[in-house]
Amino acid sequence: MIHDDTIAGRMALWLHARHNRGPFAAGPEGRRLARMAITDAIGCLYAGRDDATVRKVAGAAHAPGMAWLVTGGDADPAMAAMVNGTAAHALDYDDNFTPGMSHASAVIVPALLAVCDRARPGRDLVDAYLVALQAQAFVGAGVGPGHYAAGWHGTSTVGSVGTAAGVAHLLGGDAEGLRRALTLACSFACGTKGQFGTPAKPFHAGLAARNAVEAARLAMAGLEGSPQAFEGSQGFAEMFRGRGTTGYVPDAIDATTVHVIETDGVVPKLHPCCGSTHLIVDALADLRNAAPIHADHVKAIDVKVGIANHRNLPYTHPENEMQARFSMNYCIAVALRSGKLTLNDFTAGAVAARRHDPLLSRLSMTSWSAEDEAGTDGTRLPHQITLHMVSGDTHRAERLFPRGDLREPFPDAAMKDKFHACCDYAPWAGSVHDALMALDEASDLRPYALLFGRSDDPR
Repeated sequence: MIHDDTIAGRMALWLHARHNRGPFAAGPEGRRLARMAITDAIGCLYAGRDDATVRKVAGAAHAPGMAWLVTGGDADPAMAAMVNGTAAHALDYDDNFTPGMSHASAVIVPALLAVCDRARPGRDLVDAYLVALQAQAFVGAGVGPGHYAAGWHGTSTVGSVGTAAGVAHLLGGDAEGLRRALTLACSFACGTKGQFGTPAKPFHAGLAARNAVEAARLAMAGLEGSPQAFEGSQGFAEMFRGRGTTGYVPDAIDATTVHVIETDGVVPKLHPCCGSTHLIVDALADLRNAAPIHADHVKAIDVKVGIANHRNLPYTHPENEMQARFSMNYCIAVALRSGKLTLNDFTAGAVAARRHDPLLSRLSMTSWSAEDEAGTDGTRLPHQITLHMVSGDTHRAERLFPRGDLREPFPDAAMKDKFHACCDYAPWAGSVHDALMALDEASDLRPYALLFGRSDDPR
């Protein structure tokens, strides 16, 4: 019996009745964005297949099964989700999702692929993705941005809980099954941002994908948690919500009329590094587009970011590629020298070669104050960069949102180029990309299988 007076019940009823075929459906543009996010996540997953962290996680995935591993072979669905989720997040090239404070697709896509039969039509995968993404938005709304600012990694907290609903949907769950999955998944939420810059950080996405699969499978077997797992005493909201957040508002769930992918969207990355650097990297690109800037003529660099972003970037002089992805100093130095950031800039050799670049020491980073952020009524404050030149000139720019946001989306060609890069420019990458972007019309999921170690792999 569905508990429609609880938060989990309200979420489940909305997701089951309205996810993509109901009266408040994701329209054609929303479904295109979903296909793009799935395609991007699979590209990132493939690009991370040989990462050292991924190989170590794969070494622990001994449970036999029929779910594909990007590293080759098969495993139990939960273990496959763990390995493939780690790979999708290994290079920090995967998308951001503001409502969930998460790397949404790096959790959702590996979890869904782990339980999805290749004989299923592609539309089923898109449907389940939309369920999981909207669920992440609902879960994130109750704990607010303060959840992330407090140090919780939303990818492995909000991400795992919301994704469980999408997995349950793909497994054939009705509203009651989705409700059970959501309540159980609250017990799986974990992961702190103190792990940023270490191998545990990308593993958080794999852990979340595994947790989502486990919670959904247990829910489909009839297990459940507290009906008030979200709003009850010592529940998800009470334990995890940030300061200034009131918790879950049932009417806000019921009043949702447009899918979150059309209102907020996911933000794909063209910079393979922590999203907390992206506004500044993009602002620097704006400066370079306005006037020529020679890196050696830059005397000092001042940047100002949000409090949570500042805390995400502790490495001023990174010692390895993991730390470099969480170093504003490194990312800006490379962007000043090269005009862009690529996967090749985040290797052990590249970081070692740039360790003594004087530009790293010329950057100073500050953040907005707590009072500044508290006075915005939820409005985002800009990230700002100022270049002080040897000549005495200064160049300033600021950004409220990154490139790739719905307000400044990447051209389709740029996303296809990224997919090619993730696939090492293999000759089959273009056809696989196009097949994935046509998932809604696909009679089965063979295009997905082409990316893995199967007999029909074109590699």
